[in-house]
This record gives sequence, C-alpha cells and structure tokens, in this order.
Amino acid sequence: MNARTSRSPAAALCAAILLAGCAQESRSEPASARAQVPHGYVEGAEELPEPQSRLVLAGRQAGQAQVLDLLTGKVSALPGVEGVQDVTGDGRFAYLTTSSGALRVVDGGGWSVDHGDHSHYYRAAVRDLGTVAGRPPYVVSGDAAVTAVRSGDGTVRLLDRARLEQGEIAETGALKAAAVVPYREHLLVADAGVVRARPRTGGPGTSTGPSTAAGPSTAIGPSAAAGVGAAVGTCDDPAGTAVTRRGVVIGCADGALLVSEEDGTFKGVKIRYPRGAPERAKEFRHRPGSTTLAAKAGRSGIWLLDVTARSWRLLETGPVVAVNAAGPESPVLSLTGDGVLHAHSPVTGEESARTKLLAVPLTGSPSIEVDTRRAYVNDPASRVVHEIDYGDGLRRARTFDAGPAAAHMTETGR
Repeated sequence: MNARTSRSPAAALCAAILLAGCAQESRSEPASARAQVPHGYVEGAEELPEPQSRLVLAGRQAGQAQVLDLLTGKVSALPGVEGVQDVTGDGRFAYLTTSSGALRVVDGGGWSVDHGDHSHYYRAAVRDLGTVAGRPPYVVSGDAAVTAVRSGDGTVRLLDRARLEQGEIAETGALKAAAVVPYREHLLVADAGVVRARPRTGGPGTSTGPSTAAGPSTAIGPSAAAGVGAAVGTCDDPAGTAVTRRGVVIGCADGALLVSEEDGTFKGVKIRYPRGAPERAKEFRHRPGSTTLAAKAGRSGIWLLDVTARSWRLLETGPVVAVNAAGPESPVLSLTGDGVLHAHSPVTGEESARTKLLAVPLTGSPSIEVDTRRAYVNDPASRVVHEIDYGDGLRRARTFDAGPAAAHMTETGR
C-alpha cells in the first residue's frame, strides 16, 4: 500500500514534559490511587509521544485483511482472516464480522490512555487473536476492565479486557439483554425498557439506592440516581450507544438516555427528541473523547446530539451514506450518494465545505473515521483510502492504495 501524497507526522514537542510530569504525579500519589488508574502498558509495548493511529482494512474475500500504520505507512497483512462483511472498533481492537458469521478480533497494535489533562500513547505488534462465537449483527463496547460482545440473538458475552490485551480471548460471563455498555468497571444493562447498573460480572448486584426508573423529563429534566443493581432510567427499543466524557449515551425510541457515575452512584437523564422529529438515531458516530455525536436521521439528514447541552439538532441535508462528528467546534462530516464529502457547522448547521471524493456508483461500505487532526474515508470502488484535513476546507492530504481491502475500515490507536 502506497501513499500517493505524503506528509510528515507532526512532532509532539511537549510530550516528554507531559510524560515526565505524569511520572512525578504517579510517584507522589498513594499506592491505592495508582492502582485505580490503568496506565495502559502491557509487556512488549513501546510508549511514544504521539498517537499511534492505524487503519484496519478488509475486503469481502479471504486474505484481504490488513493493518495500515498511518505514521510509517507500513502494512501488516492478516493472512488467516476469511472474507469480511463488517468492521467496527473500540480504539484499540478491531472486530471483523466474517463470512462464516463469527467475529474475528484483531489487536491493531496502537492505543491511548487518557489521564484527563494529557494522554499516553503505546504501540506494539499487530495480532490476530482469533474468533468469538455468535451470529451477526454484533455490537461491541468496552472499558478498561471488560469488553461486551452482543450477538444477533441477544446473547452478550463478557471478555476479560486485561487478558484480551495480552492476546487471549477469555470469556468471563454471559447474559441476555437488549444492550450492554461497560462503564466505570460496571455494566449498564438495557432490557425490558429499563437500564440498570450491574457488577461487571453481569450479575444483578445489590441495590444501594432508589430503584425508581427515570420518569418523563425535558431535555435537562429529572433524573434517577441509583446504586449497583437499581434502575437508572427507562429506554424502550435501545439502539446505538456511545461513551463520552460526560457519560454513556444509549439511543431510545423517544430520545437518548445519558448515564453518568459519581462515587458509585449512577444517574440517568433522558434527552428527548424535539416535537415532530423524523426517523430516530440508531447509530452514533463521534471523535473519541468528544461530546458531540452524529447519527443518520433517515431521509431528513443528520441528527446532532450535544451531550454537554443535552440537546438535539437536526441538519436537514437529505439522506447521507455515512456521517461523523469531529467535535463541538469542528465540522460535522457526511458523505452523500453522489460521492461528495460535506462539512457542516455543528452550531449553525450551515455547509462550510464540500468536495467530490468517491467514485460512483458507491460500492462496499464507505465510512468516515475521525481523529483530532484528520478524517479517513474509504472508497471501495476506487480501492483507496483518503486522508482529509477537515480543518482546512476538506483538503485531501494523502491517498492510500488499499486494493480490495478498502471495502471496510475502522481506525485504532486513539
């Protein structure tokens, strides 16, 4: 795979200072505090001063899966992977739905650890970890302790995250639920119209707070506070989840439920759709760490959910093929069926830039991945991946030849 246009990765000159500062913080903290904050290091990993961004790419035929290192341009082949129907990721691991229906787990070999005011960045070898049994479609979500894999039959398998990071797929439990999101080393479990906080083992836990579910509310309305095992909110027909700095968002038939945690107490707030809203959001996309979420709104356009303001905005763009949000002060990116990439203001909704990018008719599964500086759009028809500077009028910074692997894409290392 070759980049047709090259650029040098930006050097992070302050990284050494930040790393030294973090080391001093760690030495001055009590041992109990250090144990509670996962540092992210695993044996054999190398710590570096900038994000180790990589693209996991896959085609529909066997032998077409690979990992592209966006800093070095190096490609790591995944020869044992069969044909792929879908790809998703959680920042470090990529999850590939194969033609047999199993879920293949790939360690992208790059990850970040967020310490609030700064982050640590690591790189290691790319690894194919094997498969998780189940049937598509799959929904995967995880935190520092556990990864939840929901199969199409409603079975949720819980994987030990620490052992996953060491290269082993180890199932620690299973349950049936409409949606499960690991959060603060617990599980938010949505089932039968109610969301509850459970221990990370998946068991019911013990209630230490009120068990009343969150009732009707305005966009910043009443909320329910509860301990482990108690209901924290209602959510009919859950679909789509996102983990943000403000808490976990779970898409519901009437809006979104925002669940946060403080001192072991979980609180849920319903953010309802505005009156007369069109088709609901079913899948949220956003830059990791951001509190601005984007989702398709059927034929109407794009839903924007501002988690901080707890409000929805509808961008009436018409139907889109793919969408992602770069942040509260950065463009909302969307791809339309004519192969055009659009940028809209998240504040005013006005279009700020557009560029013809993909060959038509569109094939495969074009998607938009966003990090702090660039966006990546795969073009299955042309067998390339475009790197876009969304802060510079959608300027095309690089184009990578990806071959048939351009059919599916996710970014890791963030």
